[in-house]
Amino acid sequence: MKKDIEIPIAKEVFVAIVHEWNDDFLSKDWNAYVINNRNTPIDMVLIVSKGYDKDKKTSTMRHGKGLVGAKSYEKIEMVQEDVLALDNEFFVTFFANDVLYERRFLFEKNTVNEQNLITIPLIDKEGVLAK
Repeated sequence: MKKDIEIPIAKEVFVAIVHEWNDDFLSKDWNAYVINNRNTPIDMVLIVSKGYDKDKKTSTMRHGKGLVGAKSYEKIEMVQEDVLALDNEFFVTFFANDVLYERRFLFEKNTVNEQNLITIPLIDKEGVLAK
């Protein structure tokens, strides 16, 4: 019976960690974003995030973003520098055209850093895209 359930892989939806200026703290922070590069909105967006390695793990965080419009993005959470030394996983689930989609995004430990920055599409800021 389980083999009869199909959950398609999410395409044109991404997670990025962006290095951006924080006016409140007058510093550059790392912030995670979900990016919808589809031509249609995605709905009931749920994101579960956690950091881990062999010896340590962070709390599991759950975020509900509701609707993310076509060709747009939403901030998920701020990511502390200490957590970037761990593998960071973001599991994204959403509905589009009445179909449930899911995808796991991974930032391997120590890959989110200033040497790996690229310009993130739609956000137009420097950051790192998840695998």
